[in-house]
Amino acid sequence: MQQKRVLILTGAFGDGHNKAAQAIMEAAQVYHPDVEVRVVDYLEWTHPHLHSVGIFLYMQWVTKLPSLYGYLYRKTQPDNRLSHLFKRMKSFRTNRMLDLLDEFRPSEVVSTLPGAASAMSYLKCNRLTSVPTATVMTDYAEHSYWIHPGTDRYLVGAEPVRRALLDFGVPPHRIEVTGIPVRLPFTESHDRMLLRDKHGLDRRMPTVLVMGGGHGLIGKTLMPMLLNGVFSKPLQFIFVCGRNEKLRLKLEEELGNGKTPHSVLVTGFVEHIHELMALSDLILTKPGGLTVSEAMAVELPMLLYKPLPGQEKSNAEYLLHLGAAVQAQTDIELKTLLPQLLADPQRLDDLRRNARNHHLHEGARRTLNVAMETKHHPVYIWEDYPYAYANS
Repeated sequence: MQQKRVLILTGAFGDGHNKAAQAIMEAAQVYHPDVEVRVVDYLEWTHPHLHSVGIFLYMQWVTKLPSLYGYLYRKTQPDNRLSHLFKRMKSFRTNRMLDLLDEFRPSEVVSTLPGAASAMSYLKCNRLTSVPTATVMTDYAEHSYWIHPGTDRYLVGAEPVRRALLDFGVPPHRIEVTGIPVRLPFTESHDRMLLRDKHGLDRRMPTVLVMGGGHGLIGKTLMPMLLNGVFSKPLQFIFVCGRNEKLRLKLEEELGNGKTPHSVLVTGFVEHIHELMALSDLILTKPGGLTVSEAMAVELPMLLYKPLPGQEKSNAEYLLHLGAAVQAQTDIELKTLLPQLLADPQRLDDLRRNARNHHLHEGARRTLNVAMETKHHPVYIWEDYPYAYANS
């Protein structure tokens, strides 16, 4: 019997797509060690000299022109002429994709990036491959760019997304609610106090983990609040700056050496985010799909700050509906809500309970198992889209 080989295609448009791919790969190592898994950055593979430029321009667009991004996101969210126009723009090199498939010979291909799903659909619709393909949607939001006629299975994070795909015309047997895949350490039990000791943090002080938002949330909003004494009671903050070394150095300089009454720990990119989440009382963050899924997995109450138009806004709406998060749309709301939440144990317990009740556990394992069971379905030629799902 031929060895199972799972190819996971991802990309660095934000960390979420890569995190989902890593979670699926780690699940394979634990639960299916006999399966060979390869994770490939689709953008880097197809455009080795241009992918970093493309990522930079995308991030500038999202952060500098969020209104324009949100407008186009909303306009192309339904299945319409504009969304079809964007999806017809082939943004990859066919020969590079075929070389990858020929080299690895996967039994299944899993895409955690819409562009990769589009590329695989193109190959299948043009009869260049028949490998079964699954798409892992990494937000609690539907969008037409995830939907392609050559996709055999959609693995989604929650029931509302499944219903939305049905409205797109995707057949029910092609959709599975698996939960968004998070890495296994986020699903394990942790002793909060022992973790605070491990990281040199006060056991008794209310602790806030701050992630995402970079210079916007952390630099321009929170840092002045801490320096100007906005919060009356001392708090313990953990700032995770990721790979933003400039921000990390600025925070250490501005907030260190007793310049604020609050306790402050500043980190760059770390592998133990699960520990920082488990020891915290609250996370203040932008609502990226993977970040909020990880927070739900460790039952960490969330305070969401100014979601960007697009998938962040959709994620926020989903979490608010569940009662697993609170949202601050303005700096004034943030000043009010942050100390209020930390002073209200019952409210925090309610947020934790709602996260626990609605989080789908073992999302990575479920995603992997369904992906490996995916079968090839007949597809229509590319030109027949958008009616690709009719009678399928």
